[in-house]
Amino acid sequence: MILGVDSGSRTVAEAERLLHSVVEALGPPSGVIGCTHFVRTGPLPHVACSVALEGDADLSLLPEGVSAALGERRTGPDAEGAALAAAEHAAGRSGRIVLFPGRDELTGTLAVGEILARSAVERVVVLAQAEEPDADTAVVTNDHVRPEWRDGVMTLVTMPASGGRLTPAEIPDPTPCCADHA
Repeated sequence: MILGVDSGSRTVAEAERLLHSVVEALGPPSGVIGCTHFVRTGPLPHVACSVALEGDADLSLLPEGVSAALGERRTGPDAEGAALAAAEHAAGRSGRIVLFPGRDELTGTLAVGEILARSAVERVVVLAQAEEPDADTAVVTNDHVRPEWRDGVMTLVTMPASGGRLTPAEIPDPTPCCADHA
């Protein structure tokens, strides 16, 4: 079952904190898959979350102020965003995957083949390239790996880095837009 949660998070970082607090409150197993999703419900676009569960969940355990959608059950004012996140996760259409089996093993520089072998990541692609990288191509993870759902496949999107290596396309602490000239 996929649980959707939403508290109107305005940033990805805020949504990641929500996701971690939900997982901690529910206590799912270490092999959990949790995602963030950009949603357009309510007055402003925001980021909702989804978590794959092995069974049912006690929604009363969720942190205060968190709306939820689990199956047909809905709670809270942002339940529509929670339901949308859960549906997108269940379909494998979209979602930025934050929690996944093997995530903690993806540190330092690893070969593409090692990433695929050590984690739930099923595919590695390179931005603007039709062909997938060779299994021995080095990926500098920056200790920040966030795959995404693409056609139901957990896919790590990378970009070229120096020395013929790759790095995840999402960088750990991006400079906010307009930070240098606001």
